[in-house]
Amino acid sequence: MKIEKRDWFFIGLVAVILAIFIAISGEEKTKPVPNNATHKSVYEAAYKNAPGPDASLFKKTFFKPSKKDAEKLCEPCHNAKGIILPPNHPPKHRCLFCHKLLN
Repeated sequence: MKIEKRDWFFIGLVAVILAIFIAISGEEKTKPVPNNATHKSVYEAAYKNAPGPDASLFKKTFFKPSKKDAEKLCEPCHNAKGIILPPNHPPKHRCLFCHKLLN
C-alpha cells in the first residue's frame, strides 16, 4: 500500500494538533487542598453524599463532590488564621474552582 500525498497531509495535520495539545498542557500551578486533620471538615462536607462501597460502578463513576458545601468552610477559617491570598486571586468563595480535592 502506497502512502499518497493526501495521506501525508492528514498525518501532518494530526501531528500538528497533537503537538499543540502537548505544548499547551502543563503541570497544575495551584495547590491542592491538603488531606489532613485541619481540612478534614472540608472533605467531610464535600463527600457527605458519596456512594458507599457497595454502590454501583455507574454511581461511583459519576459522583461529584459537593464543592459548594465545602467552600463555605474555607473563608471563615482562612480569615481567622490570617492567611493572606495572593494579588489577583479569584473570588474567595470559589476556592474549589481552582484548588482540587485529593482522593
